[in-house]
Amino acid sequence: MSQTIAVIGGTGQLGSGLALRLAKAGHAIIIGSRAAESASARAAALGHGIVGMANADAAREGAIVLVTVPFSAQAATLAEIKPHVAGKIVVDTTVPLVPPKVMRVQLPEQGSAAACASKLLGEDVRLVAAFHNVAAHRLAEEGEVDCDILVFGDEKAARAEVVALAEAVGLRGIHAGPLVNAAAAEAMTSLLIFINKNYKVDGAGIRITGELKPLD
Repeated sequence: MSQTIAVIGGTGQLGSGLALRLAKAGHAIIIGSRAAESASARAAALGHGIVGMANADAAREGAIVLVTVPFSAQAATLAEIKPHVAGKIVVDTTVPLVPPKVMRVQLPEQGSAAACASKLLGEDVRLVAAFHNVAAHRLAEEGEVDCDILVFGDEKAARAEVVALAEAVGLRGIHAGPLVNAAAAEAMTSLLIFINKNYKVDGAGIRITGELKPLD
């Protein structure tokens, strides 16, 4: 059964790409932005029944909430939606890139952006971290995206729901352990940016090799 999914920061490239693919997969999608007018305009451009609201309103209406904002906006955005996400799965996609040196790993002193999100949102939220390593612009294109999605979280059932979302958008979701492990995927993003630039790759991704058996 499809669920209403709120994509906070949905006017950006990653948020718009995920929103569009999830809508095509049959989910009811709300995109959020700091300004409701911007969200509504982007929703109209994307089509497929997507609607736009201010971030707080989108978070209130969503059964699952995806946060797709830059690291510089993470704290303010999470503070804005916190009153509306208790008990919900919140998927944080944040990568701690620090311009202009985005090809250099610069994790925050908390250890990861996911750790920052956990501290900001508290224990009432079922926090999952995912979608760090997929090239955002490739999601807006038709066809397969050559990337696996590593999914981190302390609750296996919440991770499983996000693995299913990854598969709904045409990607392979993989359980990658507790939230603390998200630091590895966050750091990998800077490596992928370096590879993209130096090897002139249009959106390098990651693949996990070997035959993966179903989880018990």
